[in-house]
Amino acid sequence: MGRLLEHSVKTQIDAPVEKVWEVWSDLEAMPLWMSWIESVKTLDEDTTTLPDLTEWTLAANGFRFKWKAKINERIEAQKLQWESVGGLPTKGCVRFYPEDDNKTFIKLNINYELPRILAPLMESGILSNMVTNELQDNIDRFKLLVEEKYKDSNQN
Repeated sequence: MGRLLEHSVKTQIDAPVEKVWEVWSDLEAMPLWMSWIESVKTLDEDTTTLPDLTEWTLAANGFRFKWKAKINERIEAQKLQWESVGGLPTKGCVRFYPEDDNKTFIKLNINYELPRILAPLMESGILSNMVTNELQDNIDRFKLLVEEKYKDSNQN
C-alpha cells in the first residue's frame, strides 16, 4: 500500500455559479485545463446531467496511471464528489459557492494513494509541493476558460 495524500486548491471565478458548474460538468473536456489528465472517457451515460462512471488517464513526468471513478454525490451547482473504483486509489470533491450573481468561489479537494514507486519522493515534500502547485495552475486555467466562455456568451 502506498501513502495517502491530500491536496486542496481554490479560486474565485468571475461568472455565475450555473456557468461554472456547466463547464466543470463537461468531464471529457477536463484535459483542456488539467495538464496531467490525458483523457477522460464516459463509461456510463445513464444520467442526464453528469456521467456516473468515467475512466481517467493521468500522464505526467514519464508515469501513466489509469483508474475508473464513480460520482457518489451530485448536488447541482453546489457539489460534486467522486471516488475511484479501480486503478489509482483516489477520491475528491469540488464545491461551488456563489458569491453574487457573477462571482463563484470553488474549492477542490483531492485525495489519492501515492504509488510505492513514488513514495520516496514524498519524504522531502518535493512531489507534494509539485502536485499542489500543478492543481492550483489547473484550477487557474479552469478559471480563465470559464471567464472566457462567460464573456463570449454575454457578447452574443
